[in-house]
Amino acid sequence: MKPTPTVEKAEIEAQIAVMRQIKLNNKEGAKALVETYGCQQNVNDSERLKGMLAEMGYTMTESRDEADIILMNTCAVRDNAEQRVFGNLGALKHLKEKKPELIIGICGCMPQQAAVAERIKAKYRHVDLIFGTHALYRFPSLLAEAIEHRSRIVDIDGEGRIAEGLPTLHDGGAKAFVSIMYGCNNFCSYCVVPYVRGRERSRSADDVLTEIRSLVDSGVKEVMLLGQNVNSYGNDRGETDAFARLLRQVNEIDGLERIRFMSSHPKDISDELIKTMAECPKICHQLHLPLQSGSDRVLKDMNRRYTSGRYLEIVERARELMPDLSLTTDIIVGFPSEERSDFEATLDVLRKARCDSIFSFIFSPREGTPAAKMESRATDEEKSAWFQEMLDVQNAISAELNAAYEGKIQEILVEGPSKHEPDMLMGRNYANKIVNFKGDNSLKDKLIKVKITKTQTWVLYGELVE
Repeated sequence: MKPTPTVEKAEIEAQIAVMRQIKLNNKEGAKALVETYGCQQNVNDSERLKGMLAEMGYTMTESRDEADIILMNTCAVRDNAEQRVFGNLGALKHLKEKKPELIIGICGCMPQQAAVAERIKAKYRHVDLIFGTHALYRFPSLLAEAIEHRSRIVDIDGEGRIAEGLPTLHDGGAKAFVSIMYGCNNFCSYCVVPYVRGRERSRSADDVLTEIRSLVDSGVKEVMLLGQNVNSYGNDRGETDAFARLLRQVNEIDGLERIRFMSSHPKDISDELIKTMAECPKICHQLHLPLQSGSDRVLKDMNRRYTSGRYLEIVERARELMPDLSLTTDIIVGFPSEERSDFEATLDVLRKARCDSIFSFIFSPREGTPAAKMESRATDEEKSAWFQEMLDVQNAISAELNAAYEGKIQEILVEGPSKHEPDMLMGRNYANKIVNFKGDNSLKDKLIKVKITKTQTWVLYGELVE
């Protein structure tokens, strides 16, 4: 078995030395803006980029006009995310003309694709830094070269490796993301992730536990363990049921209140993992288990390696051990080989699984994946109609499940003012449901009790319990 590729300690020390040198040479009050697109893994990567920038003497800003360096950490999973990035890159051209010393960088999954990197190089001449996911730990050296030579720097080569010891700037209050592994070995026919993030690499349990203890010491109460497929954690190290063992170790950390994780691949989920969730009091009874399609034929075309029947067996077993389980899933509508009968099979599974909520998208072809070469059997109009039909089915289920919370007292981890109702506070219960309530901002990052007084499809409302 090939050993998990890691970055040598000497390489990390060299990057830290570069950070210190940039800090010595940096102008006072230099500011940086990191814009994040995509998944929680990208959010976690951005925290490392911010940590490195802070070590280099930059303070963070949310204003493009104030920034001396702008980094766009990008996502390649869907076309609309890429188009948003290209639109924002175009808008930055005028800012660069007004402020020539501004450093503009694009990193993450998009430029890890050679064709996209070439497009950026050819069309967006005002971009100074272009680097992919594999070069994230080399960011200080890349930035130093761009500053010193005032030339365009491109780094999309190399293989995915694990880099421990880089600074991280956590800005999520009492909640934090912790990556336990990187990459993916599944090669679902529609997905670009294995090509842009590389093969699976698992961090050591000791490194993960050390990071979580440090976060708890800084005030974190809830961690979300991240991986493209957390169920295969440790497989690259020749370990069995390593994720379940890691969860039990995390559960023993003093001061930590809640543990969540995502994503779980149905083909790899074990009974030991389900039992671990049920037996460890800090692990939230919330499972994100992507279905993608309820049609066995389409699942085979997707290279998902499970059936709809197996999916429902997992859900049944999880609910047997955790009757209060909150289930969420992912659905792709309009996969090229999907026909009306396949879509109806998806609706059937949704009605049986009774998910609390779903994350659903109309199929978006990704260059370089097998599905991008398949001819679609449904029209765009049919896909849009199916998508709305599915939302109608799921919204009814979500509203019914939420209605069961009315009158119940829930423990809420308060995140701050509600985005849509700023006169109210917002937090999440054990099942990760959004709860809005009246309260003082001093409650932010605290665990409090709220009685649910009203429910809607996507949100619960409540009042503080004295």
